[in-house]
Amino acid sequence: MNQQTISHVVGFDDAPFPPNHRGDVRVVGAVYSGVRLEGVLSGKVRRDGVNATRMLIELVAQSRFFPQLQAIMIQGIAFAGFNVVDIKRLNKELQIPVMAIVRKAPNMEIIEKVLLNNVPGGRAKWARIKRGGPVERAAGVYVQRAGISHDEARELIWHLAVNGTIPEPLRTAHLIAGGIEMGESRHRV
Repeated sequence: MNQQTISHVVGFDDAPFPPNHRGDVRVVGAVYSGVRLEGVLSGKVRRDGVNATRMLIELVAQSRFFPQLQAIMIQGIAFAGFNVVDIKRLNKELQIPVMAIVRKAPNMEIIEKVLLNNVPGGRAKWARIKRGGPVERAAGVYVQRAGISHDEARELIWHLAVNGTIPEPLRTAHLIAGGIEMGESRHRV
């Protein structure tokens, strides 16, 4: 698999929410064919909940884009605070490579401490993060991956990062989610 063979990618990001929010949070997926936006997916996950993996599986599997999709990118391994995505399960159930991508290296010690001491179900959420594998530097960002090699992930990120280091599917999902929730998009990914 190389950058020429992966052309249909969906990138997911969550919408911004206030710190005291305790309900559902919008998640937006931007579906790309090469560097062209082909469609948008949308769903909701519970703040600090446990339904992010299931919601992504349903959104992707029930979409008209599913037969063509060749990779899934998510902005970080958790949505809506600590609603952690099990990228190995997502990859296994959909049979599509999955990458959790972030701009800066996460401080895993602090994340573990917060999850184990302050978040209900934190031990299981931490286990999901660890099951996602090591956080590796690739193409100017950091990635956890399932079903795709480090070299393939790096090539795909480079191919889709046309306006900086963040791949277009993630950048677009971020802009759309922010625009829907806040009335206009703000902040970089």
